[in-house]
Amino acid sequence: MPPIRPFDNSAIARGADGIARYLNRPQSLVHMLRATVDKWPNKEALVELGGERINYTQLWDRSTRVAGGLLAMGVQRGDRVAIRLGNSINWCSAFFGALMAGAVVVPVNTRFSESEVEHVVTDSGSKVVIMPGQPLPDGAPFVAEDLKPQDLAAIFYTSGTTGFPKGATTTHEAFLSNIETCRRISDLPFDGSSRALISVPLFHVTGCNSQLLPACEGGGTTVIMPVFDVKLFLRTIVEERLNILTTVPAIYWLAINQPNFRDVDTSAIKWCTYGGAPTPPDLVAKITEAFPNARLGNGFGLTECCSVATFLPHEYSKSRPETVGFAAPVVDLKLADVDPHTAVGELLIRGPNVSLGYWKNPQATAETFVDGWLHTGDMARLDEEGFVQIVDRKKDMVNRGGENVYCVEVENALAAHPAVFEVAVTAVPDTVMGEKVGAVIVPKPGQTPAIADILAFARTHLADFKVPQYIVLRTAALPRNPGGKVIKKQIRQDTEWGKQVW
Repeated sequence: MPPIRPFDNSAIARGADGIARYLNRPQSLVHMLRATVDKWPNKEALVELGGERINYTQLWDRSTRVAGGLLAMGVQRGDRVAIRLGNSINWCSAFFGALMAGAVVVPVNTRFSESEVEHVVTDSGSKVVIMPGQPLPDGAPFVAEDLKPQDLAAIFYTSGTTGFPKGATTTHEAFLSNIETCRRISDLPFDGSSRALISVPLFHVTGCNSQLLPACEGGGTTVIMPVFDVKLFLRTIVEERLNILTTVPAIYWLAINQPNFRDVDTSAIKWCTYGGAPTPPDLVAKITEAFPNARLGNGFGLTECCSVATFLPHEYSKSRPETVGFAAPVVDLKLADVDPHTAVGELLIRGPNVSLGYWKNPQATAETFVDGWLHTGDMARLDEEGFVQIVDRKKDMVNRGGENVYCVEVENALAAHPAVFEVAVTAVPDTVMGEKVGAVIVPKPGQTPAIADILAFARTHLADFKVPQYIVLRTAALPRNPGGKVIKKQIRQDTEWGKQVW
């Protein structure tokens, strides 16, 4: 059976490196935004709920002043600028302003602990850190006009199994490729008519790369939710006349299960896309019912590939909801080390959207980016029609509502507690979040640590979304294989998790 090709594959060419690329893309994100401003100068660009509304000319002007302010602070071409702001118009102005200065943006996860933030700022060598509660850099308007596609644009930090975040380097070309991918796979309007809500963090590739930036090229209006609130989410659908929703499955689940959901007029929603976490087929059916006029779509990707690698379009959302669809038009996929019995192997990705590697981490880069292919750590099946099904994770990871939590990182933090002898962390299935973090702890002999003390200790070492919500104390040693590795499959089967501890 030949592979299905559901997306527009026109105006694509392969280079000498074997990588497929979209033709006729802008030189940089700055050039992209300039073209939008020229075409739609007075079009409403950004709406901050509870705040102001600005058009594209205002966004451009504010960003150029941020660029000028950064130059006045000594920022030079290629310097890193960290953004510690929450979702806001200021975040967007800081992002574009740093690019206009010729700098490299370092979005900082606002949920990181202070030690994690310090690592990101120090590891990236950020020359300036844009902090909440402080005015944005301001100076004479400036725009770097000579940015090129291969110039480094941003470093997105993603948690690693070492316990420290790793910085995935992202070029202007990678951003621009992802924008074009988003347009083609979901048939998004690029005629200035889109009105979309960002309810996920802008420091994530989903919020920034697959929502904000496509809207900015297409002249759409982006409504920004500073802090997620489900009641505000539902009101905003109507009050802001939204026609696009893109978020994680947990938010859809939460919204649909609100007592007043049936009173919300969802008829204007024409696109509902989701991703970032496992999406149960029954939730897909509920989304279909809840948004009857919407085209559905399920996206899959990683920070290391600038967001989208595969997409399940609306036409297959009912028949193949267990999959994440097909490769994006410029993305190549293959499996490594395939098990002949299960047809499962590690998913490898190649394309212009793939990161150049991890910032200042040659060892991790060499392990993850091999001969142009990104080794995702996700175990998958790839059938003859081109459908991709993610079945497991090679890396020891919990996907908590779209937030990746690596078990080794949490285990290392908990193991530092003076009363903990050994610990195993694993995923606990959850209806809302997909998975939550669970920890099985064996105390040191003679010790009986209080769960509250362990939680308090964990919160001083971990971001809140990494702190286990289930903790079980056991006296028996953890099960291990002959090589000494903990058998987590047995732990998942044998553990009665009980109630959440927070």
